[in-house]
Amino acid sequence: MTDHNREFYTVRGYALLKQEDSNLTPSMEDYLEMAYRLGKAKGYTRIGDLAEALHVQPPSASKMVQKLSDLGYFNYQKYGLIEFTIQGQDLGNYLLSRHQIIDRFLTLIGVTQGGLEETEKIEHNLSEETVHRLELLVSFLAQSDEWLAYLIRHEQKNEP
Repeated sequence: MTDHNREFYTVRGYALLKQEDSNLTPSMEDYLEMAYRLGKAKGYTRIGDLAEALHVQPPSASKMVQKLSDLGYFNYQKYGLIEFTIQGQDLGNYLLSRHQIIDRFLTLIGVTQGGLEETEKIEHNLSEETVHRLELLVSFLAQSDEWLAYLIRHEQKNEP
């Protein structure tokens, strides 16, 4: 397929197209991922813990958790625990895994500054297929020191 046969959009345009296919915004994904991260061992978390982890006010966290509860990801009563539904556990697990895969990839290629911020910017814009292919690449790269030596040599050769 040549470029003139494809439809190009702005980054915002692609985000809007993706949002049509999903009922979750990037912010909702962040809340769900963090809630899953915090409650993974126990199966629940609390609004205060979630708000603190995301550096937001508890009323903001409560409002978002209620939205996610309405969508079927949590069982939540105001001032109560945030408990995961099966759907919430499954998606939370995927979101955390996606984050870890991207973080590992950036670490493997030598990103040392702002890795968390870069991961956050990237993760909401990748398809499941891309995440899966990235996971395969990360797994391969983690088992091979030869590519890293090649990358270092290539980088040194091309430095000004």
